[in-house]
Parts: sequence; C-alpha cells; structure tokens
Amino acid sequence: MTENGKPKYFSLMEQLKADIVSGAICPGEKLPSENELSQKYSLSRHTVRKALGILEQDGYVEAFHGKGTFCSENMNHIRKSKNIAVVTTYISDYIFPRLIQGMDNVLSESGYSIILKNTGNSRQKEAKCLEELLKKDIDGLIIEPSKSEMVCKHRNLYQNLDKFQIPYVFIQGIYSEMKEKPHILMDDARGGYLVTRYLTELGHRNIMGFFKADDMQGLERHKGYVKALQEAEISYDPDNVVWFHTEDRKVKPALIAREMLEKGNLPDGIVCYNDQIAVQVMEELEKAGIRIPDDISVTGYDNSLYARRGTGITTIAHPQEKLGEMAAELIMEKINGVAEKDSKVERLIQPELIIRGSCAVNKKKDNM
Repeated sequence: MTENGKPKYFSLMEQLKADIVSGAICPGEKLPSENELSQKYSLSRHTVRKALGILEQDGYVEAFHGKGTFCSENMNHIRKSKNIAVVTTYISDYIFPRLIQGMDNVLSESGYSIILKNTGNSRQKEAKCLEELLKKDIDGLIIEPSKSEMVCKHRNLYQNLDKFQIPYVFIQGIYSEMKEKPHILMDDARGGYLVTRYLTELGHRNIMGFFKADDMQGLERHKGYVKALQEAEISYDPDNVVWFHTEDRKVKPALIAREMLEKGNLPDGIVCYNDQIAVQVMEELEKAGIRIPDDISVTGYDNSLYARRGTGITTIAHPQEKLGEMAAELIMEKINGVAEKDSKVERLIQPELIIRGSCAVNKKKDNM
C-alpha cells in the first residue's frame, strides 16, 4: 500500500493516466518498459504489469508483442480539438448538401470545423468510418445510421465513443437497441400518413406503396400509410406494397412499375418512399403513355429538387437546413455538458404536406 492507502499498482496507474490526459505522454508515444518503470517508481515488475493491464483494458494504452506499450491513438479525443465529425449516408446529392450547410451554420459560429464522411448506407463502411474517427481528433459526432432498421453489428465502436466520452447524436434514424441515445428524427409515420390521407381525400381507393425496408424511415412511413388507409376504411393489401432495399433502390421500383403495367394492374395512386423513387416510377409510367395525374396520382417525400420537375410532385417538406442546425445545437449541448433533463433525448420534426401537380381527383370514381 502507498501512503494514501491505495494499492501501489493503482497509484502507478493513476500517475500514468494523469500523464496521458495532461499530454505529458502523447498519443502514439511509446511508454517506458516494465523494467524502466520498475526502477523509476521502485516497484516490482508484477505491480507495473498490473497497472499497465488496467490502462490497456480501459483503452489508454495498447501493448504490441515484441514492440512495447504505446499510448493509444484514441487519446487524441481527451483534449478539445474543435472538430466535429459528420457521417451521413450520402453527401453530394439529394437533401444532404443543405443538411450539412445547416450544421456548419451553427458549428462555425462556435469555432468548430467539420470532418465529413459518408457510408453509402453501408454498415461495413459505417464501421470503418467509426474506426477511423476513433483515431482522429474529434470532440463530437453527428451520424446518420446506415440501414437503421437492422441490428447494429458494430455496437462496440459506439461503446468506445462512450468510453472516451465523445458525445454523438443520431439523425434521420436510430438503431432500435440504442434509442436512449440523443437523436433527431422526422415524424415519418406522420409524413406517410399525410400523403396517403391526401390521396384518399381525392377519392383514391386502390393505393400502392413503395417503401424502403432496411431504413427506419421506410417502416415509419409505411406505418403512416397503413393508418391513413384504416381511417378511410380501405382494406390493407400486402400485395399493394413494394419493399426494396438500398442495393436495389435504383432498379426495383421501376421494374415493379413496368410489371404492374404489363399485368394491367394500374392503381389509383402511389405513395413513394421519397422523391427519387417517385421520379423513377413516374418516368416508367409516362414511357407507357400513362398521364400523371389524369390517370394516376403519385406522391413523394422530402421536397427535394426532384419534386420540382414539370408540374411538381406532391411531397412532404424536409427541413434539411433546420434539421442540420438542430443536430449541431444538440451536439454542442452534449459537448458543453447540458444536463440530460434539460436536453431531450428525442426531438421530432413535424412534417408538412406540399401539394403539387402530381395528384388529382380520382376521375375513375366519378365515372363509376
């Protein structure tokens, strides 16, 4: 025991940890050998080994056989870097540029810079991004989870973020097993409900839905679709729902639309997962001479540039810049230690229906 009543190995561990936290020992720097530490602190090698073992277990050091013990690169995170990592599924198109702009509006005012990465909605790429970021100098992370409806197989990487006290905020989706973590979402169930209800109010009864199966947003929008059908006393038909995944999103919706035309199964209306899918479906229908909205009504989601084509697509407004600002404000709260009771874990953004020319009253119903 030392004079303060603590075991000798524990006192050594605390001393080495203090050196790492203060910067006296830098990330990637080699620590003195067990023999050198034994001599310096007049301790047995067994005591030194025990202290290093605790530091290694807690992630402060890494031991490499034949090379020695090194201060972990993850210790970069201990000191304020003024860097915030932002990981989205995509970067250069659709809603993402304005989303990132919203974050930058807030973060730059506080003197923070953004380290930007994207995953292509791949869980493997997300894990790789997190591994890389754990080695970089960041104070916080804003992340859009990849395939958020599936089980997160790299939970350990998020646990490492927790271990090193790097706060993170999820946007646009969250893994079901991590719902206690801070997140900002669109109320996608409400959005799916609004577009579907609008079609029923126009007299449409046979309404198809195209939804993404591997993201939380797709399942929530489907829930809204189902609720609107139930309220309109329209029976839910699973054959009227098309599920697609990230990998086939550029092919399957158009393919199903083509098959639907070949079989002569043209519905009154179609609710699409987002504006991109709506454009795919509409282009396929228009190739076959189907007139929109005279023959069929189609809705999108996100109010992106795609929704302004031609007479426009009826859609749900996505407050891209506002969502980015909210995410940046929330990560700043976490960095600045705002108490949990004063900083809600979940923040929902309410959707707004934008009516454009892709929908019209069901003339088939009027002629019945």
